[in-house]
Amino acid sequence: MKLVTAAIIRDGEHILVLRRGPGGMLGGFWEFPGGTVEHPETLQECIERELFSVLDVATKAGDVLAVCDHTYESGAIKLVALEAAILQGTITLSVHDKMRWLTARDILGLKLAPAVIPIAQSLVNDS
Repeated sequence: MKLVTAAIIRDGEHILVLRRGPGGMLGGFWEFPGGTVEHPETLQECIERELFSVLDVATKAGDVLAVCDHTYESGAIKLVALEAAILQGTITLSVHDKMRWLTARDILGLKLAPAVIPIAQSLVNDS
């Protein structure tokens, strides 16, 4: 099972979500930014590396908020959502084509990647 992280970045009551660009895996689906954990990094190190790589921002990752196991056609993943804060930089999209700052409830109205749905639901339940 592949271990994957997702960053929950807040601006007040709004949370950052990104839409994957067309053509790639899960193209057109919305998700929280993050990526695959590389051995031997921690979940927090993964989030910080991935956000710098795909959004060009320096961040500080925090506590785990939710975990979801999901199986795609390509294999099983364990998606771990962590709090994260942007420390420096302006978001620049590379693998995503759109970004939005939405409330947890509004995020549920998007076409979400299947593994993200339980994470988004847990954010609504915790708000």
